[in-house]
Amino acid sequence: MTETQTASDAQRLLESLGKLPESMARPAFIVVSGLPGTGKSYFCRRLAERLPFMILESDALRKTLFPSPSYSAEESARLFQAIHQLIARLLDRGMPLILDATNLSERFRERLYNIAGRSHARLILVRVEAPAEVVRTRLQSRAERASPEDHSEADWSVFQKMKPSVQKIGRNHFAVDTSRDISPVLDKIVREVNK
Repeated sequence: MTETQTASDAQRLLESLGKLPESMARPAFIVVSGLPGTGKSYFCRRLAERLPFMILESDALRKTLFPSPSYSAEESARLFQAIHQLIARLLDRGMPLILDATNLSERFRERLYNIAGRSHARLILVRVEAPAEVVRTRLQSRAERASPEDHSEADWSVFQKMKPSVQKIGRNHFAVDTSRDISPVLDKIVREVNK
């Protein structure tokens, strides 16, 4: 992957975002992690109702670069190189962001920690989870009804395949079970952002 290709991809992603939020002196960067079907996108949308942040949803951004995604390792590498460059650009411009992606491995999250550090952004980490039986039901109903808000194509087999690759987040983070009331965690994050 060339730097020119990554810059071009990041620019395409930027142009797909629409209106950007107001810039802040020290923007917050909220990194949301979790398996497919745990409720990451739902959680991010609820959070964005309370905070004027731009959501970068990896599933939607993937379809911007790859209208018929293959989900290959090469495609994912190219996508996340572009997303990382986009995050760095936006944080450098003072844009508060929420990253909605699985972010399952600490090695990949480490890149995000480094971007936040270089940009002097306030890093807030969130682990989203739900009981397996709830996830299975959600993924089955997702397959049966297409929603314009849902860009993920992951099903139960993808969840099962990815589950062993989940690594513990090595830093302080918020944990939220989306099968329960998420309001208390939303409140805590809003308070953290507004400190």
